[in-house]
Amino acid sequence: MLLPWLILIPFIGGFLCWQTERFGVKVPRWIALITMGLTLALGLQLWLQGGYSLTQSAGIPQWQSEFVLPWIPRFGISIHLALDGLSLLMVVLTGLLGVLAVLCSWREIEKYQGFFHLNLMWILGGVIGVFLAIDMFLFFFFWEMMLVPMYFLIALWGHKASDGKTRITAATKFFIYTQASGLVMLIAILALVFVHYKATGVWTFNYEELLNTPMSHGVEYLLMLGFFIAFAVKMPVVPLHGWLPDAHSQAPTAGSVDLAGILLKTAAYGLLRFSLPLFPNASAEFAPIAMWLGVIGIFYGAWMAFNQYDIKRLIAYTSVSHMGFVLIAIYTGSQLAYQGAVIQMIAHGLSAAGLFILCGQLYERLHTRDMRMMGGLWGKMKWLPALSMFFAVATLGMPGTGNFVGEFMILFGSYQVVPMITVISTFGLVFASVYSLAMLHRAYFGKAKSQIASVELPGMSLRELFIILLLVVLLVLLGFYPQPILDTSHSAMSNIQQWFVNSVTTTRP
Repeated sequence: MLLPWLILIPFIGGFLCWQTERFGVKVPRWIALITMGLTLALGLQLWLQGGYSLTQSAGIPQWQSEFVLPWIPRFGISIHLALDGLSLLMVVLTGLLGVLAVLCSWREIEKYQGFFHLNLMWILGGVIGVFLAIDMFLFFFFWEMMLVPMYFLIALWGHKASDGKTRITAATKFFIYTQASGLVMLIAILALVFVHYKATGVWTFNYEELLNTPMSHGVEYLLMLGFFIAFAVKMPVVPLHGWLPDAHSQAPTAGSVDLAGILLKTAAYGLLRFSLPLFPNASAEFAPIAMWLGVIGIFYGAWMAFNQYDIKRLIAYTSVSHMGFVLIAIYTGSQLAYQGAVIQMIAHGLSAAGLFILCGQLYERLHTRDMRMMGGLWGKMKWLPALSMFFAVATLGMPGTGNFVGEFMILFGSYQVVPMITVISTFGLVFASVYSLAMLHRAYFGKAKSQIASVELPGMSLRELFIILLLVVLLVLLGFYPQPILDTSHSAMSNIQQWFVNSVTTTRP
């Protein structure tokens, strides 16, 4: 019975935040913090219960916890939630970054506190719903539901971009991209359900029953493309990434943390949970194209990051580059690469969140994100430049951080399957060092600009230090001791690999 509460608590908490603003601006903040704290505690309790090393039966998903409630029986739609190692890790990551998103916006948000926290809580509730939903209709409901509050978050509390674009433009672009891709996925889901009905005479949206749907090669390929396009927009995969830089650069800090740390991971999760197992043969045939798209994303993201002067746009493009590694891992069919993808998703969530939170703290002090207006900050501020350096080198995969473990597990695992793509992708790590060092040099070193040189910049508060140091500790812990993550996700990833590899052996020469 804990699974529904993981989703309900953020929704109830968000509504309470909205209604209690009349009692003072601090009340919604504390309610939001308690709400996400409870959600994180529930996720950790489920983790401590164990049972994630399940013996997988080929073709039959095994769940550690499950909740089923009939919803629309006529069409086989139910409120079907299930948890395994993969979804558990994503839920815990969502809870953790949700707590940090509330804390980092403690002083940043000044207007409409209640409505802000309503939207923030509902985004996080929708994301958790995506990670838990096993009924395809319910999955789509949560997938679309989290977009509306994110639109409001960017449109109402966003910042004006350094190139003059408005936050409304960024929010609208985000909404159009994601809604259009969601429509493609809805058509694919309905078509899959209809194909299943024609074959079996049973209407159902249940993922477990749809897994074994017999269909022709052409139909399977088209349906797989529908799912892939929807997930590729959210991931994002080049050339479907157009919404990301604007959304990141204009979103408030909490919005950027949610976007980079959690929302991008829903796409990778969707590919692993739904796209590969539902359409294994078509996915195996499409794998070379997907992996080359990943390679393009790695280098394109790195090159665009290097050419940015808006520090938030730079970090946004690094997400395109890093998710390219995850895309390659997903389509290799290698257990080692799959495990690396899970580590990389968590590590990128932590490191990107850290960088965006530091950017928010920098913006509060300088009121600009243009690195041409910065420089010389190393000697003017305590802690913040040094912590920025840590997250910058973590992003490029420094040994001792979770990013290093994730990227190299992906590279080692994929080398056994696609050596040429792996060797080319490895050079992406070199490009990562270029944009990371460029960011540090432009923002923190060199001569201080006149408008900064004459201003006394305050250091980091205890709240700000706590948020960042927690992320530092978790990244280092993940780098030195990733075993609990690997043990938790192994069984779920093994099941996904079985589906995919069985089809690879029949479709690849």
